[in-house]
Amino acid sequence: MEYIYYLANATLTLRIVGHLHRRPQMPVGFVSVIHQIDGWVVKIKMASPIDSQQDGDFRAFLHELGIPYEPPMRVNMALWSLEAGQSPIDVMRRYQVAVVSHGSPEREEIEAFQQQFVQGLGYCPETLA
Repeated sequence: MEYIYYLANATLTLRIVGHLHRRPQMPVGFVSVIHQIDGWVVKIKMASPIDSQQDGDFRAFLHELGIPYEPPMRVNMALWSLEAGQSPIDVMRRYQVAVVSHGSPEREEIEAFQQQFVQGLGYCPETLA
């Protein structure tokens, strides 16, 4: 099972990561996080199927934070390449996307990206709040 959602800002993205950390029974295979100029794309793929109750609860949680997303071809190719085992650096170069995190969901990677981006700009855009 996989879920691809579009989120407005970093805070919402961090809430998903926190949610997954608080539920170790969720069989998360990997989480991919891509930052775009106007928001965040998060793909969560389960390592094994979850029951319909867990699926419904998780979808309801994700709907509260963002919208289900059908990425454009370039972003889809980037997500597929990450899943196939290509390095995030190679994927960023090839598809011109900002891969913030891939693998085990890590708050630290998202927060570090957020801080570096804001520091480089000198202000905090709404998507990084």
